[in-house]
Amino acid sequence: MTTKLMEEILNKENLETAMKAVIANKGSAGVDGMKINELPKFIEEHGEEITDRIRMRKYKPLPVRRVQIPKPDGSKRNLGIPSVKDRWLQQAVYQVLNPMFEEVFSDSSYGFRPGRRCEDAIVKALEFMNDGYDWLVDMDLSKFFDNVNQDILMILVHKVIKDPDTESLIRRFLQSGVLVEGTFEETRIGTPQGGNLSPLLANIYLNEFDKELESRGLRFTRYADDCVIYVKSEAAANRVMKSVTRWLEERLRVQVNVTKTKVCRPNDTKYLGFSFYKRNGKWRPKPHLKSVQKFKQKLHGYSKRSWSVSMDDRIFKLNPVIRGWINYFRICDMKTLMKDMDKWLRVRIRMCIWKQWKTSQRREWGLRKLGMNVFWAHVNANSRKGIMAIASSGIMNNTVTNAVLKRKGLLSLADHYQLVHSY
Repeated sequence: MTTKLMEEILNKENLETAMKAVIANKGSAGVDGMKINELPKFIEEHGEEITDRIRMRKYKPLPVRRVQIPKPDGSKRNLGIPSVKDRWLQQAVYQVLNPMFEEVFSDSSYGFRPGRRCEDAIVKALEFMNDGYDWLVDMDLSKFFDNVNQDILMILVHKVIKDPDTESLIRRFLQSGVLVEGTFEETRIGTPQGGNLSPLLANIYLNEFDKELESRGLRFTRYADDCVIYVKSEAAANRVMKSVTRWLEERLRVQVNVTKTKVCRPNDTKYLGFSFYKRNGKWRPKPHLKSVQKFKQKLHGYSKRSWSVSMDDRIFKLNPVIRGWINYFRICDMKTLMKDMDKWLRVRIRMCIWKQWKTSQRREWGLRKLGMNVFWAHVNANSRKGIMAIASSGIMNNTVTNAVLKRKGLLSLADHYQLVHSY
């Protein structure tokens, strides 16, 4: 007979909620090739058989499909994609366990927790810095998800749930293995990024670190494996960095990246994409230069002249990127930045329009339609200026105006920032 907790996980209502969550999250197929939209039918046909096998501790998860995501520094991050059916079961476990662990998690932990987001961690960081704790220990854990000690993790899980059936299922997910280019590899360490349970398991593991920092009376913010500790002096920061590095490596067997872990001031850090600067004696948030460059690179891709799509499709792709990035960094001071990027993006869009018009006859028609008189439309349509010069000049600025682009649906970065900015 299975435990009460396992029956709660396998409850039909919980499984139904888990199925809806997996479908809403979308995502790629796992090693078995099953797609998200095939899940409801699969559950209808095999759901009871799977839950019976779980009750008998005979269920064997499929290996996860390994993909590698390039990182800005040239290295690659491993991402594990479980099968759709295993994502469904992991989600069912998560929904029952997460409320139990929320009761023991630290208030200084913000990653992958309900009702918490990056912005909250940044606001708290600013509070610490403006209280005088503006020497930072910026911790970098080396490939944390790949190197989690599973035995330690399961001890920490057991301390809270004390349920052998559920612990057995979690262990099976952890040790389901990984398929790398068709070759099976065992997974005796780590918890694959990409699984529905992985964020919760990471927080369970690092909650011990949170408790240790709290017991030392240290101020910190942690978002998953990104942790910053705030102290009042450089000497204290160096002392803390050495002692917590030793504690992590000895107690949790977590490898600290000594080349990236550093003591710094707020303006020298990159935390969750943010950096900081001082204004009127107070630390304020701003997007880190690398975050701005990455954003600009994405906008560049959607505004390339060589991308042969309609202007409506181009704007349809651009707007969610603009909206999402500004919403994420909305607490930052970046009014001037948004105005400058607006100008840059509009020039690129005007270049696309000029290229789409292609012939001098089509360009003359376009300019006349937008209000230019016959003579100047003919002269400008036959101009020998380069496309960048045309797009940056009054030829396009006075015809394809900001108001015209707005009517076309292009979101203004400055306008959206003004709408959502708060701090």
